[in-house]
Amino acid sequence: MDVALEGIRKGYGGITVLHDVSLTLRGGRVHGLVGENGAGKSTLARVLCGAVRADSGRVAMDGEPVGIRSPRDALRHGLALVTQEGAIVPGLSVADNVFLGAGPGRLGGLRDPAGDRRRLAALLDRTGFALDPSARAGDLPLVHRQQIEILRALARGARLIALDEPTALLPGPAAARLLRLARDLAERDGIAIVLISHRLGEVLASCDTVTVLRDGRHVTTAPAADLTAADLMRAMVGRPVEMLYPEPAPVPDGAPVVLAVRGLSRGTAVRGVSLDVRAGEIVGLAGLVGSGRTETLRLVFGADRPHGGEVTIMGRRVTGKGPSAAMALGAGLVPESRADQGLVLVRSAAENLALASLPDRRRLGFVRRRAERLAVGDAAETLGVRGAGLGRPAWTLSGGNQQRSVFGKWLVRSPRVLLVDEPTRGVDVAAKVQIHRLIAGLAARGVGVLMASSEVEEVLGLAHRVLVMRDGRVAGEFPRGASAEDVLASAGLR
Repeated sequence: MDVALEGIRKGYGGITVLHDVSLTLRGGRVHGLVGENGAGKSTLARVLCGAVRADSGRVAMDGEPVGIRSPRDALRHGLALVTQEGAIVPGLSVADNVFLGAGPGRLGGLRDPAGDRRRLAALLDRTGFALDPSARAGDLPLVHRQQIEILRALARGARLIALDEPTALLPGPAAARLLRLARDLAERDGIAIVLISHRLGEVLASCDTVTVLRDGRHVTTAPAADLTAADLMRAMVGRPVEMLYPEPAPVPDGAPVVLAVRGLSRGTAVRGVSLDVRAGEIVGLAGLVGSGRTETLRLVFGADRPHGGEVTIMGRRVTGKGPSAAMALGAGLVPESRADQGLVLVRSAAENLALASLPDRRRLGFVRRRAERLAVGDAAETLGVRGAGLGRPAWTLSGGNQQRSVFGKWLVRSPRVLLVDEPTRGVDVAAKVQIHRLIAGLAARGVGVLMASSEVEEVLGLAHRVLVMRDGRVAGEFPRGASAEDVLASAGLR
């Protein structure tokens, strides 16, 4: 089964994001799709799977044109998209999400619970996913939400599955397992797999063919075996890209502690965590998914209420007082999920940049728009937020521009403490370099940074010190220059 995209064009607000892109995807093959943020990768996948309507061009299957006007049309033809964030219904169980919209069962048009359980058990065995069918989907981490989407696609008999940044949240072994599954689905079941990823190494190792998009145009399609990471980077950005992490500035002698955490606890997720962050210091939090990294950051910021312990920011106790108390003392949080927690997607990029500092420009209940424009303009220029302008809704921006916008709303506030969870999840190589430099630059200006990442190399490359979390506790501490093997062993991986 071959699926062809022919002359696909798409624009938003007068800005063309796809320029007559043509591409053929073959059953039984894994096809990589790479490019900078804003290159059009996700838009192309959404056109293919019915989430976005192209302005012109067509989709053909085995040479015959098919009408793809909605996700329902795409699913009827066996085309499925698995998104970065996991499109699930939070209030439903895993099983209900997997079979959502799959059509009536055999019991007079009603679903067949026993049959669904048997089908789901077979799918779990086929994929190796360890999910509780009765678990509430909204309570699961993003990793498991993504797995639900894959199961849903398989339950509907998908013939093509587009995976949009499927490994962005996963540590190495879990990512490898998912990529092996993608290969198995292609080779064993004849499914066409489209892998959209910024991890160029995994694209080259996992894909048969790779396509590069740049500025919405098709640059090249070639066998993965004939390409190197350097080849892909040059094609993506039109020039070589420096991959090294910036060397963080030394922490000044006598730098004050700007964040102090003592015995922080919440159930079994976070158990007695203690740490300090000094002005100008980057402290990394490493650990496997479920180790408590994200939960710790949320507790420090006040997004969740701790069961025990104390948090002090700039020498003042903020435990249990909520995010407003932390923000008042200069703390900010870049959350794990920018779409769910970091942005108001229906609002413009400019409004999102201004959101965290809105009280600073409000007078007698009115917002001083000129002051807001100046503050937002400076932040956008610093970040290099690209797209169809600051007036464009955040949901239409590329992943990299969305992530920069989340950082930007805290830059407008001039933070003293920045909590960062997965700083470069789902962004391209060039955006990663920029975000790394931004974090290092903030620290050089005296900001204390507590950064959690599932990429061990990122933590080791940026942080002055690395704390390893395991089962909700700090299991080890490593200085700059420690080996990835030692950190992973402390995390319980090896």
